[in-house]
Amino acid sequence: MLAGLLLAGCGGAADPAPPAAEEAPAGPSSAAPPPEQITLVATGDVLVHQDTTLTEGAQLPGGGYDFAPVFAPIAPIVSAADLAVCHLETPVAPRGGPYSGYPSFAVQPEIVEALAGAGYDLCSTASNHSLDAGTEGLVRTLDVLDAAGIAHTGTYRSAAESTTPTLVEVGGVTVGQVAATFSLNGIPLPAGREWSVDLVDVPDMTPVLEAAARARAAGADIVVASLHCCAEYDHEPTAAQEQAVAALLASPDVDLVLGHHAHVVQPMARVDGEWVAYGLGNSLAEHDTPVPDTEDSMIARFTFTRGDDGRFAVTLAEAVPVAIDIGTDAVRLAPADPGTFARVATVLDARGAVADGLRIVPA
Repeated sequence: MLAGLLLAGCGGAADPAPPAAEEAPAGPSSAAPPPEQITLVATGDVLVHQDTTLTEGAQLPGGGYDFAPVFAPIAPIVSAADLAVCHLETPVAPRGGPYSGYPSFAVQPEIVEALAGAGYDLCSTASNHSLDAGTEGLVRTLDVLDAAGIAHTGTYRSAAESTTPTLVEVGGVTVGQVAATFSLNGIPLPAGREWSVDLVDVPDMTPVLEAAARARAAGADIVVASLHCCAEYDHEPTAAQEQAVAALLASPDVDLVLGHHAHVVQPMARVDGEWVAYGLGNSLAEHDTPVPDTEDSMIARFTFTRGDDGRFAVTLAEAVPVAIDIGTDAVRLAPADPGTFARVATVLDARGAVADGLRIVPA
């Protein structure tokens, strides 16, 4: 676009003709080669529970909400990555409400503005709460993400959108994301709009694999799969979850798997040379009765490097333990204290991830 504008702005008919330039000798192109590495960070479930310290602390005196301070402590890590991926678990309500929380969410749309402000670029939206606010809420959520400049996948406004790969450009590298959920909490897919949510019967990953193949065929250099399943509040992945991840990583079209829904951190692991974060925990939540470890969190960070075969693979996997700090009048995402760090690190390494190369580092 810039080159086109410069050409369009060249002199008009009244300008003198420039002197003829000598023909440049033939030689290698001066165009910069594509980058050989990119970094990607990913975080867990974004849940805005209502009538909590989180919402009360974010409420503005003149109306509306500002969630930016919640993310401010981790924003430097998020924004420093080439690509930052979030998981918006719930639909948003119209600005001004009415809002609702568990068990059927419709949350403040300002949360999306805060995610964008913290540096998130891409967000998965397939979850067991995707249809909590019906088709209207689903569509509104995607519209709000679009307005904030955050790409998304997992829920859709049209049949055509549901089969169009979500691709983002990162300095010349094309990254695709696919996403799916194992449940809609008993809410049926809307008649005639069965494509609205990527719903799978875990461990059968056929629809996700088909979407990954479409993304690869559309030019994705890297494909990330986000899976929302299976058991809540359990640090151990279920057998079905393990089978689903194995099927995804066995595909040449999937390079990384990110897990959601458990609300606690689950292990990271290297499976046949590729990485999975089985459960990223909560990115933001304030449960009425906190289950142990639901306020433990993490930021997963992956460095992808182009190999001699031209394909990208993870050459460095890192995890940054953080905490959801619920104060007396506000909630902040904070660097993990020593106890939280040790607790999260123990879970992350339960499958031998550190021996396989995972670095667990402070914020």
